[in-house]
Amino acid sequence: MATAKKYKIKDEKPSIVEDLFNPYNVGARPFLKWAGGKGQLLDKFRELYPKQLKQKKIKTFYEPFLGSGAVFFDIAQNYDIESAYLYDINEELILTYQVIQKDVSKLLEFLYRYQKNYLKLDKKQRQEFYYEQRTNYNLQRFNIDYNKYSEQWFPRAAQLIFLNRTCYNGLYRVNSKGEFNSPAGDYENPTICDEQNLMAVHQVLQIAEIKKADFRQVVADLKEKSFVYFDPPYRPISKTANFKSYSKHDFTDNEQIELAKLFRELDKEGIKVMLSNSDPKNNDTTDNFFDKLYSDYNILRIPARRMINSDPAKRGAINEIVVTNYSIA
Repeated sequence: MATAKKYKIKDEKPSIVEDLFNPYNVGARPFLKWAGGKGQLLDKFRELYPKQLKQKKIKTFYEPFLGSGAVFFDIAQNYDIESAYLYDINEELILTYQVIQKDVSKLLEFLYRYQKNYLKLDKKQRQEFYYEQRTNYNLQRFNIDYNKYSEQWFPRAAQLIFLNRTCYNGLYRVNSKGEFNSPAGDYENPTICDEQNLMAVHQVLQIAEIKKADFRQVVADLKEKSFVYFDPPYRPISKTANFKSYSKHDFTDNEQIELAKLFRELDKEGIKVMLSNSDPKNNDTTDNFFDKLYSDYNILRIPARRMINSDPAKRGAINEIVVTNYSIA
């Protein structure tokens, strides 16, 4: 049996912060609607976090599939962590997070103009404006250096937030070419420039290191007394429910298997790990993919709501899988 690869865990510096209050509990919430976002499950997740987090023994949080960041915002504001590492392979998402972290005031200037211009239009004009922005957004991606922070990033981040707030169902979706292709929504008074929340998000992100990277990057940043939460692109719950287009990169069963290997390796390093995914048994009770993949760990099934179906009537209750390498008290 192969032994797990050993990763060097960085020494942890002692805390010098007085345990009086959490200065980052400022009411920040996800600023984007994202497929698979965990906002609806946070009450249940708080029961499933490791007890060491509640006992203030965990000081660093890692989220390698960042998405809307609902779990990060919950943990950063309600538990005594000192730092976080946030990753995502979606370069547009990471660009936007970094702009909010570093230059939120400049972002707000662009968003305010979007809101002012959009809200004064009639319904037909709004649709035309939306599709003009979507076309421009897709064309301009070839002119952006995603590896070098610059002023080009400010309007880019604003455009992403605008499209997310005004597209159909608020759903970020791209095709295989990396083109954003969600159609226009029909909202009477969408909040495009949410200044209060973005300022709060900016404050909470000050404890985070944000990187464009896939889930494997976590091993290079490991510290002692850490908690890792994996929320990978969903494994389709049916042959037709194949939404996983958060980016142009597919996340197949092979990647799910690679992630499970990393889960086991982190477990052997003594890191607390939690993972969530869609439950294939929602549609096929004989599908034991995750049950076999994580047979050595705690597997729970918790109710959720399907949020991304184009037909609202089909956004019904389903189960999600949660896997932990620690016991749930």
